[in-house]
Parts: sequence; structure tokens; C-alpha cells
Amino acid sequence: MDLTKSNLVDRLASQLYALTEVSKTLSLPLDLPELLNLALEKISQVLAPAEVGLVMLFDASSGLFRAVASCGFDLDMLKQIALRQGESITGKVFENGAACLLSEPQQVALAMADMREANLTSFKDSLYKDGLPLCALASPISVGSQKYGVLLLETIEGPETFSESDIPFVQTLADLIGLAIDRVRLQAKADAANQVNEAEKTRLELMATLSHELRMPLTSIKGYATALMLSDIHWNQQQQGEFLQRIEDESINMEMMIRDILDSSLISIDHLNIEPEPVRLDHILRDVVSETQRRVSDHQLLEEFPPDFPILLADTRWIKQVFRNILDNALKYSPDGGLIVIQGNVRPNDVVISIADQGIGISPEDQIPLFEKFYRVKNGNYRFPGTGLGLPAARAIIEAHGGKIWVESKLGQGTTVFLSLPKNKDLLTEQ
Repeated sequence: MDLTKSNLVDRLASQLYALTEVSKTLSLPLDLPELLNLALEKISQVLAPAEVGLVMLFDASSGLFRAVASCGFDLDMLKQIALRQGESITGKVFENGAACLLSEPQQVALAMADMREANLTSFKDSLYKDGLPLCALASPISVGSQKYGVLLLETIEGPETFSESDIPFVQTLADLIGLAIDRVRLQAKADAANQVNEAEKTRLELMATLSHELRMPLTSIKGYATALMLSDIHWNQQQQGEFLQRIEDESINMEMMIRDILDSSLISIDHLNIEPEPVRLDHILRDVVSETQRRVSDHQLLEEFPPDFPILLADTRWIKQVFRNILDNALKYSPDGGLIVIQGNVRPNDVVISIADQGIGISPEDQIPLFEKFYRVKNGNYRFPGTGLGLPAARAIIEAHGGKIWVESKLGQGTTVFLSLPKNKDLLTEQ
């Protein structure tokens, strides 16, 4: 094998290695800018003349090219550049749809001569402080008829520079980048479609839950109200009181369902705005316990807080909602009544509130999905009204405060819900 053939074999082997390395990089499951930055780094490592490089993508909505990835340039500075079609090397290569080799600084300067002053300044500030590059090779990035942008590689110091023989290889690299961009964008569209489908599925589930759960209290309210209005039947005072009590109970059930649905809707669209302020958590709980105790007679609610319970930073409105949701569940899942104990404990970095009932308890398999939307504990002996949104909303609110919520329970022995809240303001989640 003569020297020329040996050099050719070495060159082809080097290019094959470079294509393999760049292909592996472009197949990584990363966001597009990170993916392209890594690809440019790999190209600069395996292709000696490519000392610096950048990817300029065309934004059809603005009609401008913008830098999304670079190697050797100041990317923050490059992001100030917005090239028009036909402007500078990028604009011309994109418009012509063919790779271009500029083998001398004079050719580079001529191709950049029509660049607007602000763009030229940003280019020079990002890299060209000591003059223009020795040479540049630019290739269009496209897939089929879809044109995405331009890959620009440059030699700043040498000694190796680009030659005509490098054009097909660099175009292949640009094609690989185009395929990666196409894959990422198609995946983004698929993910967006899945999100839309998931949102539609959630909406349908919500509507089904609403129609099913609200129909029962509405039917009950209508039935008792109709009975009270019958002119040919005389109900005694005790019967009237019982009917009115049933109407009130079912109205409260409807109110709680609607409240859960509204809270869940706000959380789902990221409208859970936490506005923390110094609060006495024990006082807030006492108010919620009082309002709950007034509407139940089979349960006794007992609260126990130490006298030195600290002032915390919390959003009163949302924290009240958490306590209401948990107490509502405690009442619902202890249908035979009993004691519900609310305790507060102080730890070095946080406080823990526990709410324990003497109800039916929750099986281990039901505890795992307990905080998922629409999930409700199953029990063959009881049928519990509700939306399955109260505890998921409570978890979102507590976590937004920087806290945690969890459950301990045994079948037939009741359930205890624990929630922690930080004592330190810095632990609050930024909203």
C-alpha cells in the first residue's frame, strides 16, 4: 500500500470514528440545546480543523437565525445576534442550500461584509478579538425539504485548516444534526399531544366523577324537599327536622365536593399561589375544629398542642383547606363516630401535626396510591361519597410550603394523617 492510499485509509478511518462518536452523542435523551452543545464539543475533538463551531437555527416566526449551541464562542454573547436570511455566512448557506468553504480570512471577511454592525460587534466580542478566522466551513442543516439552520465550523489558529475534501464529511455531520433536531422536535410534538390527551382524559374523568357524585346528593335533596312540599301529607315536627337535617348534610357533601374540584383545578393549572405570613397554626386548627364539630354529633374532636407551639410562615387560606380536607376524610372513614385527636409536636427544624381517627382504617395496598387524583379507599361494607381530590390537593399545598404529608393506618384500627411544616422561612418553596 503506497503513502497516498495509506493516508486515504487513515482519513476514512478517522472520519468513520468521528461519525460514530457524533452519532452516539446525538442519540442521547437530552434537551436540544444541550444535545447540540455536546455534539459541537465532540466534533471539535475528532475534527482537527474545527477549533470552534456554532449551530444557528432559523426561527420561521421571526424570520431570523439565532445561535442555539456553540463550542469556543461566548454563547451568551452570540444569543444577542439575530441574522436575516441572506445575511453573512449563515444566511447565504441557508439560502443556497449548499455547503460553503471559505479557505482564507479574506473570503471570510467578504462573506461577512453585509452583516449588520450590531451583529458583527457581538461576533467579534464573542471570539474574533484578534481578527477573523483562518478559514470557515458552513453546511446547511436540513432533513428532506425541511430546512433547520446552519452548522458553522472555523479554524482560528491552525495549523490544520479545512479543504474541499472536508465538505462532504462536514455535510454528513450537518445531516446527522438535522436528524437529531427532527427527532427532538417530533418527540416534543408527541409529548405535547400526550399532554393534551392526558388533560382531556383528566377532564373526562372529572366530568364523570362530577356527574356521578353530585347526582346522589342532588337526588337526595330533591327527594326530601319534594316530600316536605307535598300538600296531602302532614309531617310532624320531628320528621320535618330529620328531612331538613338530611338536606343540610347532603348540601354540605356537595359543597365539599365542589370545593375539592375547584382546589384541584387551581393546582392542576399551577395557580396555587402560596403567600406565607406569620401564623399561629394551633389557632387556625382550633377554628377548623370548631366549625367541623358544630356539624357533627357522633364524633368528638380533641386537640392537643404544647403551650410553646411556634409561629410559622404559612398561607392561612390554603392551610385551612388542608385541615378541612383531612378532617372531612377522618369523619367520612369513621362512619360509626368516635374520637378524632389532633396533636401538634415540635421538632428541631419543623413541626408535625397528626390527625388520628378511630375509623375503618386503610389497607397497605390502598395506602400507596392514596394521594393520587380520583383515588378513593375501597371497602366492601361502606360506600363513601367524594371526588378523590382532597388528599392530592392537601399534598400539593403542604409540599408547596416545603413540608411533607404521610399516612399510617391499620384496617379496623383507624388512620393517622401526619403533616410537617418547616420552622425556617428559607425552607419554604419559592412560588
